[in-house]
Amino acid sequence: MSIQPVLNALSTVTDPSTGRSVLRLDMIRDLVVDDAAIRFTILLHDPSSDFARTVEASCREAVRAAVGAERTIAIRMDNEMIDLGMDLQVDGQNQKEGFRGARNIIAVASGKGGVGKSTVSVNLAVALAAQGFSVGLVDADIYGPSIPTMFGVEGAKPRVSDTRRIIPLEKFGVKLLSMGFLVDAEKAVIWRGPMVTSAIKQFLSDTEWGDLDYLLLDLPPGTGDIQLTIVQTVPLNGAIIVSTPQKVALADARKGVSMFEQVNVPVLGLVENMAWFTPPELPDNKYFIFGKGGAAALAKEMDVPLLAELPIEEEVRQHCDDGTPVAAHPDTASAQAFAQLAKRVDEQVILRNATKPATEKIDILHR
Repeated sequence: MSIQPVLNALSTVTDPSTGRSVLRLDMIRDLVVDDAAIRFTILLHDPSSDFARTVEASCREAVRAAVGAERTIAIRMDNEMIDLGMDLQVDGQNQKEGFRGARNIIAVASGKGGVGKSTVSVNLAVALAAQGFSVGLVDADIYGPSIPTMFGVEGAKPRVSDTRRIIPLEKFGVKLLSMGFLVDAEKAVIWRGPMVTSAIKQFLSDTEWGDLDYLLLDLPPGTGDIQLTIVQTVPLNGAIIVSTPQKVALADARKGVSMFEQVNVPVLGLVENMAWFTPPELPDNKYFIFGKGGAAALAKEMDVPLLAELPIEEEVRQHCDDGTPVAAHPDTASAQAFAQLAKRVDEQVILRNATKPATEKIDILHR
């Protein structure tokens, strides 16, 4: 039996106090569907609430209606609170560096530069916000931040709260933080690894993000210090790998997938950017400038989903340069493509959260 009917059924069980489903609240864990039985755990965030007393029966009734009477439905209740903080080992002392507020933390990565990773990050964030999600975006490319330009907020500076925490900027419904807000745009950031590591940790742990459905991390290209710092600092729900169809880009994308698999971060899927070009005057023509179907073949080879194939369109570049991401213009074809990508990402996150163990906290030992 497919897992999708079960997910569809569980999506109808909502908490009246929030209007969110048990899937959206990350209450369903360890979901297993086979021919004989359906098994899952309900993780209660507030065991004393009225919803906690009825949620098991509601889930059982919804699933039973979807799958029929012949299958066993085994539900386990767990009162463990989800904790998004992480214990750090610093000079032999356990310290709590508490990252709070994001239900889902997603890394957007690429094996090499020039594939449009930041363009995908920006427009994915705006598309998710347009679909009603609360979204934050961290520009983790310390050496080459591009988020300020793409959102049209060059020269803006985040404020600091009374408790000395950074208050992110907000535009198009997305909360933003970038090194580009903190340094002179005309000067290069010439930092060694430890300084970069410290900046990334501060972005994640010393910022008033509020209650987010998604926090997207726009990583620099490659598999270096910043990537390792991120996977050791916050519990990522998953990673999205951006590539173009050409062979050299796909070779590096393969390394990106491999890196996240080695550190036990699920890869939600691949995004093929610049998949084809269609001239405005020839809307029925497609020109595969960088090759055809490369990301689809790699996704099949590495057994990860292909989330989207995005065409080259001048308006995507133009809107990013103008500081108004194309996803904020819903009447355009590119905005619709990014809206579909956002839906696919959300579907994969729900599936990942329901079927895979929550990401464990990671101790970092400084020697």
